[in-house]
Amino acid sequence: MSLSGQSPGAEVTGIAAGYAFDGPALELGALLWDGVCHPDARIRVPLSVLNRHGLVAGATGTGKTKTLQLIAEQLSANGVPVFLADIKGDVSGISAPGQDGERVRERAGQVGQEWRGRGFPCEFYGLGGTGPGIPVRATVTGFGPVLLSKVLRLNQTQEQSLGLIFHYADAKGLELVDLKDLRAVVAFLVSDTGKAELKGIGGLSTATAGVILRSITAFEQQGAGDFFGEPEFDTADLLRTAADGRGVVSVLELPAVQDKPQLFSTFLMWMLADLFGDLPEVGDLEKPKLVFFFDEAHLLFSGASKAFLEAITQTVRLIRSKGVGVFFVTQTPKDVPSDVLAQLGNRVQHALRAFTPDDEKALKATVRTFPKSPYDLEEVLTGLGTGEAVITVLSEKGAPTPVAATRLRAPESLMGPVDAAALDAAVKGSPLYGRYAEAVDRESAYEKLTAEQRAAEAAALEAAREEEAARAPREKRAPREKEEPSLAEQVVGSGVFTSLARSIGTQLGREISRSIFGTARRRR
Repeated sequence: MSLSGQSPGAEVTGIAAGYAFDGPALELGALLWDGVCHPDARIRVPLSVLNRHGLVAGATGTGKTKTLQLIAEQLSANGVPVFLADIKGDVSGISAPGQDGERVRERAGQVGQEWRGRGFPCEFYGLGGTGPGIPVRATVTGFGPVLLSKVLRLNQTQEQSLGLIFHYADAKGLELVDLKDLRAVVAFLVSDTGKAELKGIGGLSTATAGVILRSITAFEQQGAGDFFGEPEFDTADLLRTAADGRGVVSVLELPAVQDKPQLFSTFLMWMLADLFGDLPEVGDLEKPKLVFFFDEAHLLFSGASKAFLEAITQTVRLIRSKGVGVFFVTQTPKDVPSDVLAQLGNRVQHALRAFTPDDEKALKATVRTFPKSPYDLEEVLTGLGTGEAVITVLSEKGAPTPVAATRLRAPESLMGPVDAAALDAAVKGSPLYGRYAEAVDRESAYEKLTAEQRAAEAAALEAAREEEAARAPREKRAPREKEEPSLAEQVVGSGVFTSLARSIGTQLGREISRSIFGTARRRR
């Protein structure tokens, strides 16, 4: 494997020297060279650079989930909160001690690890209360038009039109709490009464509004309505530490919504964007405030518009200075746009397959993303075993470390799901359960528009009755000196009918401030 002609001992020593950091660091594993594991050559990542983001990649079954577990455990032990998405339902074991056994002891001996089983403080969440976990909901207003367009699969023109609808609702004080609120506003804007409003918000076409309305209805029919509403989840709850100083590991349980990948991947982006909008600038810290693992990252980027990708890139670039590290988890680096990939300073690449021409192309592209190395990376990446990876991270000074084939340490927590009863007990015993468990349906856009529509209908009926009652006496009178107001004039001029404009215009001039993704900034 050596391309430099040096002895294996010199190569091992040289690579290991690149991982000899002075400050606190996470232990990833031991160096592999020519198939031999060197337990004294420790491969590590400095705690201080974990806000410089990272990538964990590899084919299915190569050990990516266990790598996330290993890193999350050590972050928690160092007082750093962690967010993990549990797609398959097997990450919940991080809350329970691991089980000792022959395989664990063998791995620990190979990498020089003093293994002991222990669990870590966890909170378990579920999208909208679907499946186990404390319900995580977002208001439609908070979610914003850009991310909502992604889950509704709108094209660029429709996305811009949805932005205008949000602008209208914001300006008029029509709170969009859930999808029925948004549907009510769109329906109002395409109604005979609301069509005039379209001209005042940038020329939204009735046809486009109709497409958006149908998309919302179809989305609700898929059961997605439960994910939007109140109480809205406060992402500041992801930044908590336990009483003993360890960081809380927040696990978002997603097995129940595996069939809605666009939804859960975009919800993860909402959480990240919400953190970005709320957190202050802090620069580089000794350790990050939070490390956020973005699993199944390719789902976020698939079919994304240029504007959406630019927003992701900007968020990832700027959130570093707010003390948040983001690790994207996917199969190959080519799943991540180059502008985002360029910002991921820490890399853990598990094995890749080369069974097809496309696989071979992806393998060569992956090799080109690594620094120059004494390894034959094409050979190494296709020959790695489960729980082995090629690693390069940033040093404490921000320079890339040498590429190192690594046998990873064994997680100390349970490598599998916890019992369903234990998970349910953990969820209901959480101090956050009472805050988020029950959905709240307060007065918002739907209720306001419905009430005003009923009031307008009642006013029109009353006006018709008054005109009918006045018609007979008027016919017996002499020619009128002044024309009486028509029915339409009476209805439009009535106080009840015009109350809609007054009631929804009370917040005019207090339009919601929105961030890069169009998510609403919290007013704390």
